[in-house]
Amino acid sequence: SGGGVGRGMAGGCRLLLLLALGRAAAPPGGMLYPRETPSRERKELGGLWSFRADFSPGRDAGFVQRWYRQPLRQTGPVIDMPVPASFNDITQDPSLENYIGWVWYEKEVLLPLRWLQDDLNTRVVLRFGSAHYYSIVWVNGVQVVEHEGGHLPFEADISSIVQGSPGIPCRITVALNNTLTPYTLPPGSIQYMNDKTRYPKNYFVQNIRFDFFNYAGIHRPVVLYTTPSVYIDDITVTTTSSESIAMVQYQVSVVGSTLYSLSLSLRDQEGKVVATGDGPAGELKVLNPNLWWPYLMHENPGYRYSLEVKMQAQANGALLEDVYTLPVGIRTIHITSTQFLVNGRPFYFHGVNKHEDADIRGKGLDWPLVVKDFNLLRWLGANSFRTSHYPYAEEIMDLCDAYGIVVIDECPGVGIKMPESFGNKSLQHHLLVMEELIRRDKNRPSVVMWSVANEPASELPPAAYYFKTVIAHTKALDPSRPVTFVTDANYALDHGAPYVDVICVNSYFSWYHDPGHLEVITLQLTTQFENWYKTYKKLIIQSEYGADSVPGLHSDPPLMFSEEYQKAMLEKYHSVFDKKRKEYVIGELIWNFADFMTNQGTTRVLGNKKGIFTRQRQPKSAAFVLRERYWKIANESSCLPPIIKSHTLFL
Repeated sequence: SGGGVGRGMAGGCRLLLLLALGRAAAPPGGMLYPRETPSRERKELGGLWSFRADFSPGRDAGFVQRWYRQPLRQTGPVIDMPVPASFNDITQDPSLENYIGWVWYEKEVLLPLRWLQDDLNTRVVLRFGSAHYYSIVWVNGVQVVEHEGGHLPFEADISSIVQGSPGIPCRITVALNNTLTPYTLPPGSIQYMNDKTRYPKNYFVQNIRFDFFNYAGIHRPVVLYTTPSVYIDDITVTTTSSESIAMVQYQVSVVGSTLYSLSLSLRDQEGKVVATGDGPAGELKVLNPNLWWPYLMHENPGYRYSLEVKMQAQANGALLEDVYTLPVGIRTIHITSTQFLVNGRPFYFHGVNKHEDADIRGKGLDWPLVVKDFNLLRWLGANSFRTSHYPYAEEIMDLCDAYGIVVIDECPGVGIKMPESFGNKSLQHHLLVMEELIRRDKNRPSVVMWSVANEPASELPPAAYYFKTVIAHTKALDPSRPVTFVTDANYALDHGAPYVDVICVNSYFSWYHDPGHLEVITLQLTTQFENWYKTYKKLIIQSEYGADSVPGLHSDPPLMFSEEYQKAMLEKYHSVFDKKRKEYVIGELIWNFADFMTNQGTTRVLGNKKGIFTRQRQPKSAAFVLRERYWKIANESSCLPPIIKSHTLFL
């Protein structure tokens, strides 16, 4: 956990900062990833957008003056802003680096004529992969959608707005507010500094209780896509398997008509049809299936079939057809008293925690960075990661599915520390976020567990009802996966632990506790595991451990912040893991994969340095320690051919 501030100046009407916060609700229905198919087209809107931060005293000039009613450049000075990207690190303006309040984006785009001519039978949809934190979107001055939450997709049907005016540019305006309150996820608080001898008039800070920088902006792809007016809205798939037969259960929802037919074809990677079905719900039988296996558990990890869903319907005197293809991995998850089983075989999490974080782009999706990270993960021999501390981009999740990287999928429930963040207002929003997350990721074979929070104040009495409710809701939405949250509370005081399926615990012995004393790790870590297991009799994952190291800083004997100290701490932890993984410990996730930016503070020198890679993805000494360990564990437990066991095979 950590704290920090974002700075700004606000006027007397403080609530205007939060103008619309708390009004948005998730629409019912699906959120299928926009793919091009024979019936669907897609237009990417990435690149340069016009941008303007509202520096007015109340941060409300954009609403008072209705900037959305005209091109943004006519409202005042605008700058170019890349999308996707965080806006914080793009300019040389320090006031934008730590800006809190409303910013405005705009893009003008011409739509293909064919999208606009058949207005009865074609839908045009505007979709955002994510924008942090609260978004209001207008098209040609007409509001089309509001969304609360910085890490999940939202969309709007804009057909009626754009189809009436072919040949006229479609002007998309986005107002985005990154303010965090006790009721947002993650929570935060605005603190006004009223001492006029120390602070300028109306000076405030954004307080947060998490240790990463609160980057803001349009972080993921923005696309326009089309469907027929009667269309496949959602698909839900679950799988079961035995040695020679797998069953793929499916549900398909169609919107726009009740008179339609559905046909389904499941194809293998060679394009051969292995099963067919029809109707909105059913079961496909696959003989001798290729199962989806995690990386290093099988010579062909991440195997996926393609489920092609075809819909036909009569509407407006025309025969409409919609086609959507969903990748499907066949795999099962089970928990016993001592093991986490994937396809009936024991799985041990040897992986990392990550962040969506890099120089300049902040949290913006960046393909070269994404591919580099996956190559480093496989070089490392990591088979898993947690999406600390928010859902990652769909494009990243696609690669987890394809490469066999197992995921603990975490919602943005980080920094839930204040008592007011456990009330009904926060709870209702948390339930909604879990609905949105599961709606997005429910069909992913890589996702084996949901995490509903990280390091909340679960020792507070209201945490019992809060987490009982969130976890029960999550299980009701998806009974097929275990649910956890990640704790750093005292085992005897944790009110949420009774409701989780797997205990995930964070600890930093010899760092935040007894700093510099490596000799206490073995006793303290052993005691930690034994206390948790004795109390709850549940499987345990060490979900965080680690030490900061400044690359190139060396000390022998090891001293804190040197590469040697980070290595020594890892080795001490590993010796305990090796004893306890023979019993009930089923995983270890290092904190962190790479150095990342945080708020400024006296313990943070340009960010958190607990990465085993630098922020630029270069290895520290600890990376080689972890690589040796992870490949050793993989070799002990796998049935892989010798060429893979040699751990020279990586991309």
